Amino acid sequence: MAVLTKGRIDRLRHDPNGPATQIEYDDEIPGFGVRLYESGRKAFVVWYRTGTGRKRMQTIGAYGPWTLQQAREEAREIIVEANRGADPMAERQEARRGTTLKEFSAVYIERHAKPRKKTWDEDERRLEKHINPALGTRKLEDLRRADVARFHGEIGMDAPYEANRVLALLRVMLNKAEEWGYVEEGTANPAAKVEPFREKRRDRWVRPEELPRLMEAVAEEPNPYVKAAIKLYLLTGLRKSELLGLKWPDLELDGERPELRLRETKAGRPHTVPLSPVAVAILRDLPRMLHNDHVFPGNRPGQPVGNLSKRWGKIRERAGMKDVRLHDLRRTVGSWLATSGASLPLIGSVLNHSNASTTQIYAHLADDAARQALEKHGERIGPLLGEAGGESA
Repeated sequence: MAVLTKGRIDRLRHDPNGPATQIEYDDEIPGFGVRLYESGRKAFVVWYRTGTGRKRMQTIGAYGPWTLQQAREEAREIIVEANRGADPMAERQEARRGTTLKEFSAVYIERHAKPRKKTWDEDERRLEKHINPALGTRKLEDLRRADVARFHGEIGMDAPYEANRVLALLRVMLNKAEEWGYVEEGTANPAAKVEPFREKRRDRWVRPEELPRLMEAVAEEPNPYVKAAIKLYLLTGLRKSELLGLKWPDLELDGERPELRLRETKAGRPHTVPLSPVAVAILRDLPRMLHNDHVFPGNRPGQPVGNLSKRWGKIRERAGMKDVRLHDLRRTVGSWLATSGASLPLIGSVLNHSNASTTQIYAHLADDAARQALEKHGERIGPLLGEAGGESA
C-alpha cells in the first residue's frame, strides 16, 4: 500500500485472476481507495464504521468526473461524520429514496444552476414549463428511457429545437442525480441515448434594407431602457445575459477609449467591448435609477430587467419582422462585419466566441466581401494589364 497519485491510478488495472472486489488503498487516509472494475471503470470508495460498530463501504464517485483531491476531501468528510456517530451512507440512501424529479429539480437549481450558470433562469423556465408538469411526479429511480423519448417527441412535434434544449437539461440533471447520490452509481441515464432532432443552423439577421423599418418600430417603443437595449444589441453584439446584466461601474464612457468590461461571460473569460460614439451617446442619455446599479433596471429593487421578450414581440410585429429573434440581433453584428470585409478571427474576437467553428457561420458572407473587393480591384487594374473585364479577347 502507498499514497495514491493520479499517475498511479492511471496505471492500475483490474486483475482477472484476483478477487471479485479489488481496491487499491491510500496510505494518506485509512479506508480510502480506488476500486477497480472488470470493465475498466475505476471509482473512489471509503470504508468507515458507524456508531454501532457496523463497517460500511461507501462509493464516492467515478474516477475522472471526480479528481483524487476531490475524492480525498469527500472521504475525510465522510469519516468525520461517521466519527460523530452518523451513518453517511444510510443518510445518502434515505435522501434518494423516493425522490421525485420535481423535488430534485429544486436541488439542481440551487446547487448547480444558480452558482454556475448565468442563464439559470432558462433552466428554471424549462423545468416549470415542460419537465415538471410532464415528469415531475416520477421517482428518479423509476424514470425510463422510453418515458424521456416519448416526452422529447411530444415537445418536438411543435418545437424541435426547444425539445433538444429540454433533453440536454434533463441529461445534465440526471447526471448530477447520480453524482450526488440520489440514484445508485452506475444507473444508466435515461436521457443519455435519446436521439435529438436534427437542427438546421440558423442564419437569420437584419439586412441593411430592413434596418430602417426596424428602427421605426423601435422609435415607437415607450420604454427608454428597452429602446436603448435593442440599439445596443446591434452596436455591440453582446449576448442577452451580458447586455441586460450590465452595471454602470462596468462602463467607461469618459476616457479616450470608451468601453464596457464583462467580468464573466459564456466563454468563461473576461471580455472588453469597445464602444462607438453612437453607443456612448445612447448610454449617456439613459436615466439612472436610484439605488440600482444596473444599466437596464427591472421592477424589483436592485435587480436588472428580466427579459425583453414581450416588448420585442411587439417591436418586431410593428416592423413586420416576426421571424427575427432577439439573438438574431447579435448575429446581425457578425453578419454586417463580415460583409464589410472583417476577418473571421476579428469577428470571433468581437463576439467573444470560445470556439472558432462558431464563427464559421459568417464565412460565406466574408467570402462575398472578398469577392466584391477583388472585383473592384480587377476593374481598376484590368486596363493596366491590357484586359477588359468580362470581355473575351
